Formats: sequence, C-alpha cells, structure tokens
Amino acid sequence: MPQLRIALAQVNATVGDLAGNSSLVVEWTRKSREGGAHLVVFPEMVLTGYPVEDLAIRTSFARASGEALQALAGSLEASGLGDIAAVVGYLEHDSVGPRNAVAVLHGGRVVARQNKHHLPNYGVFDERRYFKPGSSLDVVRINGVEVGMVICEDLWQDGGPITALGNAGVDLVVSPNASPYERNKDDQRLPLVARRAAEAGAPLAYCNLVGGQDELVFDGDSLVVAADGQLIGRAPQFVEHLMFADFDLPGGRDYQQGQVGDFSVRRVFLSDAVAAYEPLPAPRVFEPLSDEAEVWHALVTGLRDYVHKNGFRSVVLGLSGGIDSAVVASLAVDALGADSVYGVSMPSSYSSEHSRSDASDMAVRTGLHFTTEPIGEMVSTYVSQLKLTGLAEENIQARCRGMLLMALSNQNGHLVLATGNKSELAVGYSTIYGDAVGGYAPIKDVLKTLVWDLAKWRNAEAEKRGETPPIPENSISKPPSAELRPGQVDTDSLPDYEVLDALLDDYVHGDRGYDDLMAAGHPPELVDRVLRMVDKAEYKRRQYPPGTKISNKAFGRDRRLPITNGWREG
Repeated sequence: MPQLRIALAQVNATVGDLAGNSSLVVEWTRKSREGGAHLVVFPEMVLTGYPVEDLAIRTSFARASGEALQALAGSLEASGLGDIAAVVGYLEHDSVGPRNAVAVLHGGRVVARQNKHHLPNYGVFDERRYFKPGSSLDVVRINGVEVGMVICEDLWQDGGPITALGNAGVDLVVSPNASPYERNKDDQRLPLVARRAAEAGAPLAYCNLVGGQDELVFDGDSLVVAADGQLIGRAPQFVEHLMFADFDLPGGRDYQQGQVGDFSVRRVFLSDAVAAYEPLPAPRVFEPLSDEAEVWHALVTGLRDYVHKNGFRSVVLGLSGGIDSAVVASLAVDALGADSVYGVSMPSSYSSEHSRSDASDMAVRTGLHFTTEPIGEMVSTYVSQLKLTGLAEENIQARCRGMLLMALSNQNGHLVLATGNKSELAVGYSTIYGDAVGGYAPIKDVLKTLVWDLAKWRNAEAEKRGETPPIPENSISKPPSAELRPGQVDTDSLPDYEVLDALLDDYVHGDRGYDDLMAAGHPPELVDRVLRMVDKAEYKRRQYPPGTKISNKAFGRDRRLPITNGWREG
C-alpha cells in the first residue's frame, strides 16, 4: 500500500516581497524535509502574497513572479531539498493573461502547473478583474500516490475541479488557500472540506494563509480530513504552523487522463511507492478559539502585520480614558509590545478628572509610554479668532487632538492609530481631521457592544494567567462620552448602543431594506433616524483609515455605496 507523508506549511507571506517569500518557502520546505515529508503544501499565491490586487495586471510584476518561481525551484535543489515536492502558489502570466496559479517544484524544476478555475467576485474578492480561469488539472504521482490540486474558491464552489478529480480518480487532494478571516468562518470550513473529500473519494488537505494584509487578516485553521470526512488534523489559528500527516492509501484505482468533464487532466509521474517507514502519531487537532478570543487574535494579527510590514516600529494614539482607546491601546500592546506603544492624554477644559486618571491607570497597567499634552490653549486660539460656538467649538477640540497626534507622528516616526468603532463610523459620530486621523484603525469593524465584550474578555484572560487586567474597570463601566461639552454622553446624540447595534447589524451586515427592518421589530422612528445618519455619513467613511476586517460586511472592502446617492429607504 503506497505511503505518503505530507506537510502543510501555514505561513505568513508579504504581498510583493518575492525574495522574502521565496526564502520563506525554502525555510519551511527544509523544516518539512527534516520531518520526513515527501510533499509540502503552501498557501495560495504564497510566492507573491495575497491579494496582489492591481499588481496582477502589471506585466513587470507578473514577469518577476514567473522568474522567481524558476529561481525558487533552483534554490530548493541547491539547498538539498530537490527530493521533496513543494506545492507553491504564484502569479502566472501566459498568452491569455494573468492567472492565479499553483506549481509543483521538484528536482530543481517546475514539474506541474495548474490555474484557478473559479474566480470569486463577491465581498472582498475581485478576481475576475485580474485573472483568467483555468481549464486543466495536473495530477502528480508521488510515492505511488496520485495527488490532485484545487485552489481556494475551486473548493468552495459546487462541482468543478473537485468533481472532475473524483471522476478522474485521485488518492489525495491538496488545496492551497488564502481564505480571509471573518467571524464564525472556521465553523463553515470543516463541513465544507469534509463534503468535498467525499465528493473526490479521497482525503483532502487544506492549507490556509496566516497573517495580515491591509484590511484583511488570514487565520490559518488548516485542515486534514479522511475520505469519509473524519477530521484527522487541525492547525491553530493566527500563528505560523507546520502540520504533518501520514497517509496509507490504496492506490490502484481506475485513473483517467485526457478530457474529464470540463477539464483536461494530465498525469505527471515523480516517483513510485517507497519502502515502508515508521508512521508519525496522528496530527494534533487544535480546538477553534472562542468568539471573543478569535476576534481579539484577528485584531492583534491585523495590527501587528500592518505596522511591521509597512516598516513602522511604534504607534501613537490618544488615550481618553474611554473604552475605545483603552481597547485599542491593549490591542497595540499585545501586538507590538508596550515599549512600542505611545499613549497621549490630551485634556481640554471639558475633560473629566476620571478620564485623565483612567488614561493614566491604563498606562500603568500595560507599561506603555504615556504623556499628557493639554489642548486648552490651542482650542482657545481657534475659538476666539474664529468666534466658534456649538458644534464647531466641539469639533475643533477633536481636530486639535488629531493635529497634535500627527505632529508627534511626523516628529518621531510613529504610526497614528484611530480609535473609532464601527457603530460610530456607521452613523457619522466622528470628526474628520479629528478623531478620524491616523494610519490604521484597529477596531473600525467592531461594533460598540462587541468592544465592551472584548474588553471584558481580555481582562478575564489576564486574571486567568495571574496578570494585571489591562483595561481599567471604570473605562468599561462608565457611560461613553466624547467630552466635548459639559456633561456630554453619547446617548445625547445616539440611541443606546444595544439598540443601535441591533439595527446596524440588520441594515449594514444584513443589507435589509426599510420594510424588512420594520418586520424585524425595529421602531419606525428609530429606523428613520438611524438610516438617515448612516446614509449621510458615507463621505466620512471614505476618508477613514483602513482597519482589520472581522465581519461579513466591512466598510470599504465589502460595503461599497456611492457617496452621491439619492436613494433613501422608507
């Protein structure tokens, strides 16, 4: 009976860094070879990073990707790794156009190539803009085992390559993926992979990317299932990981090549069965994280990689003593270490004493750098010279704070973090050029009620580990306020956040219209008011910094509405 040891290399690639990603492939192939693997599978487009967006249609980049793939095959051979087959995703460009492709590297050569068939064009995906679909399948014989390949969306769509591989006959299917994280997505993967394995009549190994890329974050969660759908191994989320799995496969099936359904199937021979070897223990099955833990790790990963991959060494943010800035500061400390986080308290004449003390307490709890820069004189200059009153006077405080943070960024090279949450962004409860300034917005896709849940979860985790909870209890329990006028609280301008977030979930995430919102039980006057606020604030959201996507409908990447828009629900 043929035996095969595979390794799934769940790694963190960087878009455009062909040299760095090539080194990553060599490094993890070496680890795979040291573990006795005959085949190592890397994520989708690992050589170029994912998504490459308009780099895909830049001929110079496509050419460089192809050259890097050939060079990588040579580097693996020169490093003594030519005898292990490496499945590597890359950007191909042929006479038809750009392709999302995967190659098998072995013996210093590219021995097989396959292009993605299903090109997703929903949510954050825009692959039909960039790539041309494939219509052929390469099945590679390694140690006498017939190994077929499917790329990401080819697994998610019914029929297609999986059905063709099942009809052609394979012993194992490997699936390189770059599947972005969103809440509860890991609950969908295992049933999907199990179902596809049954369709192919073979075990299936699903290798997913990990790490952050602009707004997207990839959680790993790679899987191996048996032909009957039984889970064999599961990798942890949000960390690089190498998972080994051994297969004793029957072989000897009625294998076909040539035209099978819509696909041309080509068989590539690398090696026949090898002598039996001592199998490894079954791979570990890591349990998926809880909802709050999963979101927290996604936000930490997205922030860390955005900072590091863009060459920053430190971040700065305003510490108001409120829940939003406290959660962002705690995320930053977890992502980058306290020594790389600079918090600034910027009190005005309306700032309460507890806000100042809560900000200071946050700094003590986490060990981040902390300074106080009063803005009273700056505000007075604007107010007196321009004779500002009302909302203009309130907003000039936020804008002075934004200007101060950007000045510190310019002076010291910090990346400014915006601290607004999704509920505020949805209804326009933010000040352009004020609290909306910055290079990254870690909780941009987090509704206010979830911000509180995350704060409580993070403090509870600290207590479990015998550590000081990072977020002051007062920041969690006190009524939220922008403190731009005496006695101000958020509910002066907004509904209670529990009520608001329930409506936003239906309108923003669910795309429900007016009648559906009414049928769901939302009060008519609330629907009228909130929908008007959301629709009018589109121009503000367009100017907000990028931030980690955790929902199915993030502003910017997923939810794309015109700014100039005469349509109103109701």
